[in-house]
Amino acid sequence: MVSIAVPLLNMKLHRLPRHRPLSSLKNDFRSTTSQGVSELKLCGEEFVTKLLDRRWTLLNPNTTIHQIKLSTMLHGNGPLGNISFSSNTHPSLGHGTVDNGNQDPSFYVVRDDLLHPLVNGNKARKLDGLLPLVEDHSVTDVVTCGGCQSAHAAAVAVSCAERGLKSHLLLRGEQPEILTGYNLISTLYGNVKYVPRSLYAKREEMLTRHADLVAGNSGSVVWFNDLLETSFTTQTSGKPNLVQIDAHMNADSHPRKVAIINEGAADAVGLLGMIRLVQYLSQNHLFGKERTLKIVVDAGTGTTAVGLGLGALCLGLSWEVTGVMLADTVDGYRKKEKCLISDFKHCTAFHHIDHVLKGMDGGIVHWVERGHPRKFGNVLKGEVEACQQIAQQTGILVDPIYTLAAWELATLLSQEEAKGGAKVVMLHTGGTLGMFGLAQRYKSYFHAVKDGLLV
Repeated sequence: MVSIAVPLLNMKLHRLPRHRPLSSLKNDFRSTTSQGVSELKLCGEEFVTKLLDRRWTLLNPNTTIHQIKLSTMLHGNGPLGNISFSSNTHPSLGHGTVDNGNQDPSFYVVRDDLLHPLVNGNKARKLDGLLPLVEDHSVTDVVTCGGCQSAHAAAVAVSCAERGLKSHLLLRGEQPEILTGYNLISTLYGNVKYVPRSLYAKREEMLTRHADLVAGNSGSVVWFNDLLETSFTTQTSGKPNLVQIDAHMNADSHPRKVAIINEGAADAVGLLGMIRLVQYLSQNHLFGKERTLKIVVDAGTGTTAVGLGLGALCLGLSWEVTGVMLADTVDGYRKKEKCLISDFKHCTAFHHIDHVLKGMDGGIVHWVERGHPRKFGNVLKGEVEACQQIAQQTGILVDPIYTLAAWELATLLSQEEAKGGAKVVMLHTGGTLGMFGLAQRYKSYFHAVKDGLLV
């Protein structure tokens, strides 16, 4: 067993109060009937099967899974203390895997950053169930918003361009002198407008006003949650409505139909792709339904974490989802969680979820602070070198704003769970093109990586 110190992380895991952990729900789902099958669990599984019987953006939910092993460095300390990482790109998963309580700490990384060159990570998952609704409802234009280096805005721009749709991106702040990273991608693929921070603060009003301008006098505007609700009464067996898909191809000669996507695709419809991912990962040849897991994900809007939690909840899995808070307080994330679940229940008419959630006053996501809290978007000294170390030792690129936070927590939890505890799984949310924008803002931090890292 390897004992590892983590000076840079210095992570005191801030465990926020909860009344019941998500993993305890399995007991609820196993209140068996005379046939030995839990009625609650069966209801959830039937609901998920029905929910996922639809068209998707991704041809399949498949993803790559790597195992990251931790060891101590023999000489000196690196940016992440005395930790050294190595990657197993073909780990043993499924029922045949034998747990060895004496093995060195390790965690798994779901490599969703490999899904698409530009539309990857949780951006691809949140758009997975959303884009087919665009096609099915003859939408001609999409309006959304984000920060100057928003990976979400770039993903929407690329996805719309691939489908012959027009995207309108409202980016917070001023146009940078040199376009780079996701800002450059958004500009190349979409129609970008920079919005003063004072106006951006009122996002719903801003989005609605701009969508009305795009629609014009003869067009119409719709929010995506409304499209999701409608889809449950109009969509059948996951087959596309080809007539509607053809209709928007001549959008210039027809009234515009404009759809609004919230910042970060923080809509109930954005949860669908995450639930699909959970169902995929819970297959027997992967993590299975019986194994206890701790899922770690970085949280911007929190939508990804809530989607993972809902998927685990509906399928009766012993998976605890932990979201590393990056952009809000715990009260803010819990409020967003409740709002997303309420919208999801309304859109899908899944009222059974009230019974499942009974007694879960702490929510379905375990929200924790980052090891070194800071104002959202800031980078601390040493974090660029930490990303460099991880890249050189594992071939996995993380960024200081989002995925490094999840990596740090996964590293810590893997040590806590090394003695036969729960398996730790980090979801890689992509977003690594944002490093280009950071290199403009934090030039001094990036000077240190020019000569390579000696670890």
